Amino acid sequence: MSLRFGVCMEEQEALQLNALQLAYLGDSVWELITRYDLLVRKLNVRHMHQECVSLVNAHAQAVLLESLRDSLTAAEAEIVRRGRNAHPKHTVPKNQSADDYAAATGFEALIGFLYVTGNDSRLREICQIIDEVKSNV
Repeated sequence: MSLRFGVCMEEQEALQLNALQLAYLGDSVWELITRYDLLVRKLNVRHMHQECVSLVNAHAQAVLLESLRDSLTAAEAEIVRRGRNAHPKHTVPKNQSADDYAAATGFEALIGFLYVTGNDSRLREICQIIDEVKSNV
């Protein structure tokens, strides 16, 4: 699966983006990856939607991030840290905890960073790790 639509950024250029910018893109990339995975599983649309909603939310992303902790490189852990510490201008949705929301922002920043730098092989590795734990979310 390739999600590439344009030219990739150099890592140094991507590091110039703030964590919320990376998370903004990472949120969309994660949802697209999730939707594609559900599509190839040949679920009906209602089941695809229910499953997608269960995986593309702050709590689920916080759980998935925790499952990745031991697999992250130091640079990836730093991207996650930047994402966790970023403070959006809006309030946390009332159905999510602040801790889950911060962790989800870190997760999304990581996904966004890997996408913009064109590190598809690492993104696939992370998705494989996630696939092993998704059933527990």
